[in-house]
Amino acid sequence: MYVPLLLQDFLKRAVYHYPQKTAVVDGERRFTYAEIGKRVNRLANAFQAYGIGKGDRIAVLSPNRLEMYEAFYAAFLLGAVIVPLNTRLVPADYEYIVNHSGAKMFLIDAELAPLIEPIIGQLQSVERYVSLPVEGFKNHNGWLIYDDIIESASENAVDVEVDERDMATILYTSGTTGRPKGVIQTHRSLYMNAINTIIHVRAEDEDVLLHTLPMFHVNGWGTPFSFTGMGATHVMLRKIDPKHIVHLVQTEGVTVACMAPTVLNMILNEPTSKTASIPQNVRVVIAGSAPPPSFVKAVEKELGWTFLQVYGMTEVSPFVTVGHIKKDIRDTADEERIHRLKAKAGISMINVEARVVNEDGEDVEPNGEEIGEVICRSNSVMDGYWLQPEETARSIVNGWYHTGDMATIDENGYIDIVDRKKDIIISGGENISSIEVEGTLYEHPAVLEAAIIAIPHEKWGEVPHAVCVLRENANVTEEDIIAFCRERMAHFKCPKSVQFVAELPKTASGKIQKVVLREPFWKEAGRKVN
Repeated sequence: MYVPLLLQDFLKRAVYHYPQKTAVVDGERRFTYAEIGKRVNRLANAFQAYGIGKGDRIAVLSPNRLEMYEAFYAAFLLGAVIVPLNTRLVPADYEYIVNHSGAKMFLIDAELAPLIEPIIGQLQSVERYVSLPVEGFKNHNGWLIYDDIIESASENAVDVEVDERDMATILYTSGTTGRPKGVIQTHRSLYMNAINTIIHVRAEDEDVLLHTLPMFHVNGWGTPFSFTGMGATHVMLRKIDPKHIVHLVQTEGVTVACMAPTVLNMILNEPTSKTASIPQNVRVVIAGSAPPPSFVKAVEKELGWTFLQVYGMTEVSPFVTVGHIKKDIRDTADEERIHRLKAKAGISMINVEARVVNEDGEDVEPNGEEIGEVICRSNSVMDGYWLQPEETARSIVNGWYHTGDMATIDENGYIDIVDRKKDIIISGGENISSIEVEGTLYEHPAVLEAAIIAIPHEKWGEVPHAVCVLRENANVTEEDIIAFCRERMAHFKCPKSVQFVAELPKTASGKIQKVVLREPFWKEAGRKVN
């Protein structure tokens, strides 16, 4: 029997089995699964009435909130495609992404409307704008109001045939080119990732999930699907505030949260976290740069929370590995080794085959020393990049997705990421393309050559650092270069420091040797550079 794997079935199950359970907590607003089911049907009918059909793209610019959660499910019922946008970009980024995706409708949080207003005239495909109301902020004149279209629509279920291979989301991610690439995820790929989350993160109906991770980041790592399917409660968090996070963990009984290491570090350093009474077990799922074992120990000892490291990327929906400690290791290893293993990317998840290979495509020795590239294959791997077949062909070769991440693997199958082949900088959970930043630096009239590298940072894990060769007789300061970038790019992408050199180290073929530039910074921090 063939039954398609559809994301809307996660909500359908929750509505059937947990109709009176609190589904979403958003500030003072609380809705049961039965109420969410009706609201999603209304929204789907409203979308349909305004011309949204199967395959149409709906862009969403919003922090975590009820309406974004509902938009996912309403779109899926119609076979439409959600395009979530990073809230930390600049208008020029939104112009490119919305036009490239061909979005027909655009849902915009009222507080973020000023980011879109300057480019409305350049958005070619958008036919309808919908304002998501925010207290204290005016809804844009002429835009539809979310509450109004929900109120006036029918609660009847829509009838659209959707297949598991249909697109569900297009997720724009920084890449090695200057422009972001649109990762196509289908119902099937996201469904399989959600099943992995249920298995490895152990989602249950007694869970209360705090959405510390933005839902625009790979659909919140799929948690709006996996934890919904299991009947858990979702607690929305609009902005990162460590004191408020601790308060919500206390008052809402939060049991699980996914976040970047920087957010967890803020919580560790929040005074109220030391005195808060939190009787329930809390587990935190972390991805990004591998944390030191001492960080894992601090989370488990000082907070009393369970630490779980995962590794992945947007192209794999996103999970590839999980830092699960095998029973035989757990029973025989000392605490120090267990913390070291928990800090690694871990072992491959169910339905994911991961390998570490050398330049000839052969598996490296599983000795924890030989370095190779992580490649994987899975039902969770993307269908490709939207309208970029050449980029797709470069990434998926002979049925394997090439991550561009360099790693070792040990005798127990534990993968440890040691470098990023593509020079993507992961700062505070945000992906930054070094090539994109370098492109901006080259626009400065005083810059002859430039390289952007990642250097360690206590708060953000790593940050962009610019190494510049100036033109003859040029006279600029570090502050000038940083200010120049901040005028042209999202601030989190801009270099936090600038170094001026006479020349950049290069290979015989003329390629800049970024590993040489990085080495002194990471050596000083006690980290190995490859």
